[in-house]
Amino acid sequence: MYVISNFYFITGIAVIGGALFGFDIAAMSAVIGTDQYREYFFGGSISSTVQGGITSAMPGGAFLGSIASGFLSDAMGRKFSIQIGACIWLIGCTLSCASQNIAMLILGRLVNGLAVGICSAQVPVYVSEVARSDIRGRLVGCQQWAITWGIMIMFYISFGCSYIKSTASFRIPWGVQMLPATSLLIGCMFIPRSPRWLARKGRWQEAEDVLALLHGGGDKEHPYVRQEMSEIRIMVELEKQNADATIWEIFKGPILYRTHIAISTQVWSQLTGVNVMMYYVTYIFKMAGLTGSTVLVSSSIQYVINVVMTIPALYFLDKAGRRRTFLAGSLLMATWLFANAGLMATHGNPAPPGGIDGIPAASWIVHGPASKALIASSYLFVASFACTWGPASWVYPPELFSQRHRSKAVSFAVSCNWLFNFALGYFVPPAFQNIQWKVYIIFGVFCLAMSIHVFLAFPETAGKTLEEVESMFAEHVPAWKTRVGKTKDSELPPESNGTVPPSRSGSKSPELDRVIDEKEV
Repeated sequence: MYVISNFYFITGIAVIGGALFGFDIAAMSAVIGTDQYREYFFGGSISSTVQGGITSAMPGGAFLGSIASGFLSDAMGRKFSIQIGACIWLIGCTLSCASQNIAMLILGRLVNGLAVGICSAQVPVYVSEVARSDIRGRLVGCQQWAITWGIMIMFYISFGCSYIKSTASFRIPWGVQMLPATSLLIGCMFIPRSPRWLARKGRWQEAEDVLALLHGGGDKEHPYVRQEMSEIRIMVELEKQNADATIWEIFKGPILYRTHIAISTQVWSQLTGVNVMMYYVTYIFKMAGLTGSTVLVSSSIQYVINVVMTIPALYFLDKAGRRRTFLAGSLLMATWLFANAGLMATHGNPAPPGGIDGIPAASWIVHGPASKALIASSYLFVASFACTWGPASWVYPPELFSQRHRSKAVSFAVSCNWLFNFALGYFVPPAFQNIQWKVYIIFGVFCLAMSIHVFLAFPETAGKTLEEVESMFAEHVPAWKTRVGKTKDSELPPESNGTVPPSRSGSKSPELDRVIDEKEV
């Protein structure tokens, strides 16, 4: 069977798994404000608590799926795990599309969550293991770009369907979500397996074939292929005395520090408050005084911004590095969150009992020019997230771990993302109902806290091979002293203007060279 060798095509297929999450966000956020949805499931007036449960069912399932994905990926491989996720998604969409009541809808979204959990954890692992070090951030960051495309496309589909005066207004969008999953299932048949997973399983010939296909135009003797193969072989040699890592092992010894960073990255990405803007953007714009279809049109602008502003990150994430990206993003988001809180506190007042348009969570009304400033700050917040924490939070965790620990550690870190996604999805509607604008202060404080944490604890991984990152941790370099690794043009494969000069071992890591010296002795 034909196997694709172009990095960008491979990434384009794999990150459809990320787009599934985006489709889910928009398919829910666009319909919760429609009369058809409210009438069918709630009889006209939405309960904030029940809607929070419906919304959070997907991240709840994703929590379970991401935990399971580590074991699944180690046993069956990254590519097959993603395909299994696509199959589960098709089942979830069928249940959601056919929902007759709230319980069935929650079940469908829970199953969808299982699929999202598997794909969101293993797509970054897969892409990071096939990508070159100089463009790894760009390629893994495409997962977030795919999420933004999924949000925007599905939002416009849902917006168009909102004019249908029947249950088809929400059943069609929920059914259309099966199309990208089908594309993912088929597309994965034509992408290679992870060479590092193959090597870990002792399938050296296949691993070498994949590296030659990806990095040497099919030439196994290409210097870059020999270098990568050498580093992978030595790393596997260091690890082969141990069986596959257990989930408990990532919480022991020196691995615990990396696990804490990976988990923190995923948790902080949720505590930025981005879900306030994504799932419940229609509520926010209703509080800003928008009505009717204007709410959905204004919401769609946010999703366009999300897509467009992710593009710069794909360019500078490898050049500026992960640390600078995280720090800039958290400080900018804090600015817009505090601005929103100030605008609502000084230029608004409580909504009538029962909220706006029968939505209790829409509990505050902002008047005059301040309402436009509130919308502008919301747009700026999304732009800040899209070009910083959005892509960087997916890129960073897979880079932190060795081959042996990567799958399970990343799956656990991503499960924490979904756990907080679940909690926030459930928390935000009642929070808006009870504490109104103070919700923004909570998330603004979180953004300031994450800035301090990043500066003190998050080391720089950009520009380094996965094996070099392993060496960096072994040397205990303080996070604030780490810098972006620079890969010389002469060290890149032919598509990046050069070849690797032959060396004794092909290794660029002092730790790996030490192991080679010991073996030669």
